[in-house]
This record gives sequence, C-alpha cells and structure tokens, in this order.
Amino acid sequence: MKVVALVLVGLFLGAIVGGVIGVVLGLIWTAVFHTTSFEGYSGMLIFFTFMPIGVIGGALIGAVGLGYIASRDPTAVPRDPA
Repeated sequence: MKVVALVLVGLFLGAIVGGVIGVVLGLIWTAVFHTTSFEGYSGMLIFFTFMPIGVIGGALIGAVGLGYIASRDPTAVPRDPA
C-alpha cells in the first residue's frame, strides 16, 4: 500500500514540476528562435506543446522514481548463496 501511495504522490508532484519545466523551456524556445506572437502563436506553442510534454514526462519520471524508492526494502540483507 505504501508503494501505491508514493507512486501516486510522485505522479502528482512530477506532473506539476514537469509542467513548470515545460513552460520555462517553451519560453526559452520562443526567445531563442524568435517565434512570432501574431494572434498568440507563441503562447499556443508553449501551452499546447511544451507544457503537455513536460506534464507527461514529469509524471512518468516522478511515479517511477518514487515507486522505485518505495519498493526497496531497507530491512532486506543480501545473503551469501554459499
């Protein structure tokens, strides 16, 4: 149960952090490549392309990362097979 709870927390926090990183990278992209702002094109590029990619990537990385940390058993001691 602890693993599932931490995976969900990692999913939620990773999505938030990934969305923020996506927006920041989108702003950098529009500044570096001088994307036009005609009729809000640069804003649509950021919020319909970079932010969803960041949310999906961050959610997956957060869920897998915290799931891995939660699944490790600190009480398990490696045994010698001999």
